[in-house]
Amino acid sequence: MSAIAETSPHLVDDRLAKRNAIVLAVGQALAGGNNTVVVATTGIIGSMLAPDKSLATLPISVMMCGLWFGTLPMGLMARTLGRRTALQIGTMVGALAGLVCCVAVLQGSFALLLVGTFGCGFYAAGHMTYRFAATDTASDAYKPIAISYVLAGGVLAGIIGPSVVIFTKDIWQPYLFAATFIAQSVLAVMAGLVLSRLKLPPPLTREEIDRGRPLSEIVRNRQFVVAVFVGVSTYTLMNLVMTSAPLAMVGCGHSVTDATLGVQWHVLGMYAPSFFTGSLIVRYGVNRVVALGLALLFVSAVVGMAGLSVSHFWISQTLLGVGWNFAFIGATTIVARSHRPEERNKVQSLNDFLIFGTMTIGSFASGWILATLGWVAVNAVMFPPILAASALLIWLMLRERKQLA
Repeated sequence: MSAIAETSPHLVDDRLAKRNAIVLAVGQALAGGNNTVVVATTGIIGSMLAPDKSLATLPISVMMCGLWFGTLPMGLMARTLGRRTALQIGTMVGALAGLVCCVAVLQGSFALLLVGTFGCGFYAAGHMTYRFAATDTASDAYKPIAISYVLAGGVLAGIIGPSVVIFTKDIWQPYLFAATFIAQSVLAVMAGLVLSRLKLPPPLTREEIDRGRPLSEIVRNRQFVVAVFVGVSTYTLMNLVMTSAPLAMVGCGHSVTDATLGVQWHVLGMYAPSFFTGSLIVRYGVNRVVALGLALLFVSAVVGMAGLSVSHFWISQTLLGVGWNFAFIGATTIVARSHRPEERNKVQSLNDFLIFGTMTIGSFASGWILATLGWVAVNAVMFPPILAASALLIWLMLRERKQLA
């Protein structure tokens, strides 16, 4: 590896962590457009190409499969090749996937669209680990701030992704969104170039890996269990509702532009709070911030069920994004504090495997729920998991308070 990529595997340097977080934030701004493009376009493309209308959101679900199946290989590559190399391999897959999706649109092939979106999912598995990469050299106190820096890059992603869709969707007539996927490939290439500036720890040696605790011991920690449950429930619910929202808006008679702007408001809600979420965690504690996130997710479902106007969709989607931000950054912070440096790849990969595996199952259900039960039912599904996560969080807070007493 080049000198710029190597540090000590156990180095704690918050200044270096800040530098890496800024690089990763820029990468997130570019790579995050991948998810926005797929979510905003493939449900609509699927409704035109799929043999059955209930399969319209299948490309998004297949992207989730790619994300799920990509988590463990990304962890393995990070452990054996180094984190930076693993992330750059992910960007190459993302660039190729965009080209495959473009060809699928040109040929009117639903099957090829599924292949392309699977590749987009593998790419997403890489850029979802940017948040953990930012903590590799950070102290425990600085980890939530480093994570927030990276997710703050999603603010630009929330502008870049929808803008790409709006300005490119009709360029290659009569092939709707064909040029959009070319632009998505260009963004992936640019993200790969940015990642070349990362300075991260080298791969661990076999001796260092063997010193780590077994996963069976780590996963028995109650903080880890609650963090994973919060991450699983909030990400799954957010994706389920987000996946259905553009198609539901178009189905209610709203324009493609309105639907895309709804995605933009949602993505901004997901990432704009990141400028201060880390500071809120440092000041008020991670559990309180997670609780606030769960409360906002609950309110977003109530708003989504209250009406079908553009404003109802946009407000509910924005609240959905903000609630996810607080809960997910909080859960990620707890996970990042729960392992030693030599354990980071396997613990982080397990966390993401569980989150994105559950999210994949939920995304497959979203199209069926929307097609058969409607938009109100999509929102109503959110209540049980949110209440369960809230109950677990309250239990954890009471246990921690009892220990301090």
